[in-house]
This record gives sequence, C-alpha cells and structure tokens, in this order.
Amino acid sequence: MNKKKPDGVGYLAIDGGSPTLSTWPPHPPRWGVRELAHLTSMVGQESLFYWKGQQTAALMEAFQQHYPFRHIMPCSSCTAALHIAVATAGIAPGDEVIVPPLTDMGSLIGILYQQGVPVFADVEPHSYNLSVADTEKKLTVHTKAFMPVHFAGNPCDLDGLKDLAERAERRIVLIEDCAQSWGALRKGRPVGTIGDIGCYSLNDFKHLSCGDGGIVATDNDEIGARLQPCGDKGYNRLKAVRSPEILAPNYRMSEPQAAVAAAQLERLPEIAQSYERIGSHLNERLRDLPGFHPPQVNPDDFCTCWFYLFRIDPSAFRCSRDEIVKALIAEGVKAKASYTKVPVYRWPVFQQHAFFDGRWPVREMGLTEMDYREVRCPVAEEILDTSIRITVHEGMDEIFVERLSAAIEKVVRYYAA
Repeated sequence: MNKKKPDGVGYLAIDGGSPTLSTWPPHPPRWGVRELAHLTSMVGQESLFYWKGQQTAALMEAFQQHYPFRHIMPCSSCTAALHIAVATAGIAPGDEVIVPPLTDMGSLIGILYQQGVPVFADVEPHSYNLSVADTEKKLTVHTKAFMPVHFAGNPCDLDGLKDLAERAERRIVLIEDCAQSWGALRKGRPVGTIGDIGCYSLNDFKHLSCGDGGIVATDNDEIGARLQPCGDKGYNRLKAVRSPEILAPNYRMSEPQAAVAAAQLERLPEIAQSYERIGSHLNERLRDLPGFHPPQVNPDDFCTCWFYLFRIDPSAFRCSRDEIVKALIAEGVKAKASYTKVPVYRWPVFQQHAFFDGRWPVREMGLTEMDYREVRCPVAEEILDTSIRITVHEGMDEIFVERLSAAIEKVVRYYAA
C-alpha cells in the first residue's frame, strides 16, 4: 500500500511507486583501438623492461602533454608513487606528515614504511579537502611534509597550504595525492603541478587505468634526481651501474602497463570534461533542495567528479540517512552511505598501532608520542555520518543525468521535514 505523498511529490518506489530510473547506463568500453595499437607494437619489442622501453617513453611523452614536469617516474601503483615521493622528500624516523583522514590506505603506507608519522588534520565541511586552518594547528617542529588529497577530483586549497609551508620554521615538502583527480585544475593549473611532487593513479577504478599503475613527478631537480632510484631498488639507471647508495623497493612499471596507460592519456581531456559536466549538472540542479549540501567547488577550479558525494542536514529530514539511501536505491540510483564507514585513524591497524607485525618501532623508540586512539577530526566524522555517495561515469549523457537529478530530488523532497 502506498504511503500518503506530500503535495507535488510522486510516490516513492520503496513504497510501491514506479522507480525514476528503470536502467543504469553501462560504463562505456574503457579500452579499444588505441590500447590495441600500443600493445600490438609492444609485442614486437625485444624487451618489456621499462627502462628505455618504447611504451614507457610513449607514456611519459603523453603524460607531459597534460602535466609538463621535468622529472617523471612511472611505477606500479599510486601507493608506490606516494612512497617514492615520501622517500625523495627525505622523511626520516619520527618525521611527521600531515594528511587528511578521508583517504585510502595508499596515502599512508609510504609514510609508515619510511618510519614517518601520519598526523591527521581535519577537512573542510563541504569540499571534503584538507583544512588549512587545522593543518596549521597540527604543525610542529617535526612536520616535514603536507600530503593533501584532491578528494573526488575536487582541487584542494593549495595556495593556503603553500603559504603555510613557506611560513614554517623548517622546509616542508608539499606532496599532492592526485589519485582521484585526473584532469582537475586548480585556478587553471593541473593538480599535482603546484606543490613539490605530484602522484597519480592508474588503478582499475580511476578515471584512467591500465589495471594498476602510477606516476610520480616533480620539477624540483634535487627531488627529481632521486625519483627513479627510489622506485627501482636504489639502482641509478643513468649511471648504468648496480651500486645502490640507498635502500629502495622495486616499484617499476612494465611495458604492457605503460602501453595501455599511454593510450588512456590520449583520452584524458574528453574523460575529464565528461566527469566535470556530470558534477556541475548535479550541483546546479540540486543545490537548492531542503537540507541538501552539494560538494563545494571553488568557482575558479575544474573538478573532475570521480564520484558525487553530497551531505544532508539530519535535522531537516523525518528519516535517517540510511533510509534515504535505501529509497534512492529503490529509485534505481547507485547510492551508498558515505565514503568510508569511519575515518582512517579509526581503522584497526591505527587503533592498535599494529603497523609492523603488531609493533610500531618509532613509538617504541620514543621518536613519537602519537596515539591514534586519541585522535579526533570532528568535521570528517560528521561528513561520514551525513554523506551519500552516488556513482558516476562518463557514459552518462545529459538526459540521464537530468533523470538522476530528478530521482534524488524526489527522495529528498519526500523525506524533508
């Protein structure tokens, strides 16, 4: 039996009405003739090793068309890219790296493996990006780097972070985690090119993909000279001598990965435009709904909406956030509650300080007093308690995005108090 509907609002599908969306558009084919051409060329090569490999060279050239760095190291993942970045930044045992709590474990692994200390600063309530004000509060004499994450393709306040870094008493390296933000622009400049080091993901779920892969890049000559050795067992390929001067992991990319990635980069502008179009359409169409808070994008920025995360004001609704999610799903929307269930610092590995077989050497040696059981980032926690995530992809045309908007509006207006 249908429940009584408010004036002007249709029956919800969850109550027996017709769903707004009868189908969800399939993701368009991600790989095709471009990738096949690169792979076909690769099969004729004598070697599939990355160093001086034809596909790796093609990847680096394609990457520089969009990100004009002087120093580039393709690698096996963005986790690897971030670890290389942390190593080249000179993070030593006990050094602190300020990071947001809304991110992936990949942002943190490199810090911990270098025996650094992740310090969680809160985020802005509607951009979901690292807060400059809270970053300043977390700044200490041990701070060695900032690692902002351009959350869901939305550029961070890099101007504020750079200014804060320049005013600090010691040199602070700005490492941009661009895993979620291919094609995004901060005031017309590509994200990753504004800080000291940019790190990018080619994971299967990102805007561009070769299955798994990453790129780390910089214009800093001192850092740039260390990128390749820090991702290749300490070997300096330019010297062509196996005589490592540093300890480093093997994070090399292979030629098959590079072949697919090079082809993917040829499509970056059109893919970025598609994601930006979807995010802008949803923001414009839904921003005035009662109790609805769209993601906040600086008007001078270009956000490549990797997914659409909006917040609700619980006091404005006569049901819970989870009930809204269920109603959206019934309308045919691919929705889920939040980004992650809890902030990173509440994951078991942090709560138990169990980074190295249940131990944390830098804490045992007295190089840090960090206790993640005491960490709180109230804005991030509130975001996770009040947000709803909508899946988007470049196969969604204007007509479908309008219907998607209508489905969200239908549910939000129905449950508005």
